[in-house]
Amino acid sequence: MERVPRIGLRLGRVAAALGLAALLSVPAAAQEMMINQAELVHSLLPSVVNITARAEIGLPTNQMSAAATQQQFEIRVNAGSGFIVEPDGTIATNWHVVDGAFEIFVTFSDGSRARAQVVNAARIVDIAMLKVDVGHPLPAVHWGDSNKVQIGDPVLAIGNPLGVGLSVTGGIISALNRNISDTPYDDFIQTDAAINHGNSGGPLFDLKGEVIGVNTALISTTSASAGLGFAIPANDAHAIIDRLMHYGWLRPGWLGVKIQQVSPDMATALSMVQPAGSIVAWVVKGGPAEAAGMHIGDVILRFGDSVPSDDRALLREIASSPPGLETTFTVRRDGKTFDLPVKLAEWPKMQWELRDAPTKVAEPHWNIPPDLGLQVAPAPADMWSKYAVPADTKAVIVTGIARDAEVARRGIAAGDLILRVADQDVGTAAELQQAIDTARKGSTTFAMFLVLPKTQADKPSQFPGPKWIAVRVRDS
Repeated sequence: MERVPRIGLRLGRVAAALGLAALLSVPAAAQEMMINQAELVHSLLPSVVNITARAEIGLPTNQMSAAATQQQFEIRVNAGSGFIVEPDGTIATNWHVVDGAFEIFVTFSDGSRARAQVVNAARIVDIAMLKVDVGHPLPAVHWGDSNKVQIGDPVLAIGNPLGVGLSVTGGIISALNRNISDTPYDDFIQTDAAINHGNSGGPLFDLKGEVIGVNTALISTTSASAGLGFAIPANDAHAIIDRLMHYGWLRPGWLGVKIQQVSPDMATALSMVQPAGSIVAWVVKGGPAEAAGMHIGDVILRFGDSVPSDDRALLREIASSPPGLETTFTVRRDGKTFDLPVKLAEWPKMQWELRDAPTKVAEPHWNIPPDLGLQVAPAPADMWSKYAVPADTKAVIVTGIARDAEVARRGIAAGDLILRVADQDVGTAAELQQAIDTARKGSTTFAMFLVLPKTQADKPSQFPGPKWIAVRVRDS
């Protein structure tokens, strides 16, 4: 019986000796590089934040409470990441991290926390801007030039993967100009640095400590990283954020056409030697393209001095151009190529905002009614095996919560079991109400509820058992 710890100790010593030998065998330059990278990461962490966003979601109809005054809903908590772009507390993240959120908190690398507000967003390109006020300047990131990055360049991703807290992963740029059909303007940097749910909105750094991308998406056959992470290029993100800050919206350039990439089969049909350019599928009446004489069926080959690599690149260049720009489009029509002068306009703001303006989410008005908005019933006896607690445990099951009840904000949801309020066990609705009334007469505005979350009945938990939740029982 004593051999196991002795062998383990021996193996530990051998491993330590081998590790020391391996370290001593590393060239001095490599050791210095490792130290410098650690120092770099240490300097970058204060500019990155964890984001917790709370949003209200409704449950499917078959889970709705039959009581007319009760409505089943849940509070969804999104974990995400962001980074400071201005010392005044302006933070960049992805729109999908804060979409629908009524409450947003950011946590800094030193553990401090601040409430944040969405000040602007561009939904179509999945960028959002938050603002915090902490009473002092914050360390902002430095933007890099994403046009200069190359496949194989080393990168660092910093964020809040799976909500575990600020984490750093490393890898390389594994591809450029990726189209994952996320937006009409896809131009993602692909990286094998581990990116998971929760990394969204965090920065992708080069080894100079400059932001070269905004981590946004992953593709995986599972719910975790499979080495395919995607980041919005920094040049695009920086330009979007600048426009949001200066104009309050993207103010994109507008041509007034619908285009699509010329495929090999299209090229054959058009008697082209090889596929090239973007073909016009529609021309908007009254738009700059119609005014310039552009026709349906024209193939756009050049935009000014640029030869866009595909239709997405052409769309990006048009949208990023300043309204009023006078330029030339090289088009192919009926086998002939010629230049067409065009003056870009500003995308009609009302039309753009229908598809891009951030949706305003007002914080719910939380009520604290006498019953706290809880609808409960005695816990069925056959439920105890699911929750892995003794069958003689007293509890009530939450069957419904009033839509504006403050308890929902605290994290109590339909299906949870309430075991105690302070030091009182509860097994019926009457006992729960009595415990609430007793707590309300106390000297504090909060009471401790011992709750067994319903998720523990759905799947095993790493930390099984009840948890305490502080619930507000009166306004003051």
